[in-house]
Amino acid sequence: MHQRKKNSSDLDFIIVGQGIAGSVIALSLIKAGYKILIINKPQLSLSSKVAAGIWNPIVFKRLTKSWLADDLIPELISFYECCEKTLNANLIQKRAIIKPFTEDQEKKLWLKKANDHENINNFLDKMHYENLQLDENYIVKSYSKVLQAGNLDVEHFLESTSIYLEHNSSYLAEEFDFAQLTLTANDVLYKTISAKNIIFCEGHLITKNPYFNWIPMKPAKGETLTIHCPNIKLHNDIFNKGFFIMPLGNDLYKVGATYEWDSLNDFPTENGKAELIKKIDSIISIPYQITAHQAGIRPAVIDRRPVVGAHPEYKNTFIFNGFGTKAVMLAPYFAKQLLNFIQNNTAINTEVNPARFKKQS
Repeated sequence: MHQRKKNSSDLDFIIVGQGIAGSVIALSLIKAGYKILIINKPQLSLSSKVAAGIWNPIVFKRLTKSWLADDLIPELISFYECCEKTLNANLIQKRAIIKPFTEDQEKKLWLKKANDHENINNFLDKMHYENLQLDENYIVKSYSKVLQAGNLDVEHFLESTSIYLEHNSSYLAEEFDFAQLTLTANDVLYKTISAKNIIFCEGHLITKNPYFNWIPMKPAKGETLTIHCPNIKLHNDIFNKGFFIMPLGNDLYKVGATYEWDSLNDFPTENGKAELIKKIDSIISIPYQITAHQAGIRPAVIDRRPVVGAHPEYKNTFIFNGFGTKAVMLAPYFAKQLLNFIQNNTAINTEVNPARFKKQS
């Protein structure tokens, strides 16, 4: 791959936002030899900070393979393992997802697909398991496992990335002011900072971006709990029964998540807390302590696909956004696509290209 030399006093890229998307594209560009600056105010959007970071190659509702899973999984593992070396941090944990069967027909369909369907069987455990005891009273009578799943420690990833960027003088902690931005065909000027290109990775705040506010977003608020429970018999695998319980170590477990499309803010609610407690209590009968309650707004797009590509008029202005609940899984793959587009004019997947939406005048 052609790598651009850092032989200019000007920046190659300004990146606005340092959630999962902004961090992934920033590290991808730095690895390719570009000089970047991230402008970010962490308090503006909390969705990445509270995300569980789970990747799951299976859609449980239809028991089908997640979109592009065969391409996404190898890319995300390669990318985050490289980040672990760059950032000197332990970031990913490969683990299975336990899927209980609620009826015999569900088990039969799982085992049929696991053994017969070549396009999905590498993600489904071909074994059927019985009698998983989660606590002294709750036993999962019948279940199997999703393979090639896991999670990214998102909070650690974001913190390590920001430290790395600050150390390399590539981080500016402030709220981006669009009134201070000037775009021309060849340059980007923000205050006194000059760059060749700009990439917006603002999460749900893209709705306030004058250059991309025509993207039809459908953000969703999500809430999670962290609980302390020494007696849950769940060691490494993630439990999923319409909600997830993920071991964090030291008898701590992350539980989530809720979905809310109306009251879009980053404040935890009593209703969200009550919903999650009800789900926990449906399978855990032993005492536990809630140690954290968090909320954030997922930057989802109306067609449930991310938005990656260039502005229709300003060819040096890009969007890398809308990854929703699957940012950990999607961002590395599409960062590579965006980089190839910038370097080689290689086409971006039409399903994510902003050209699929008509810009409002």
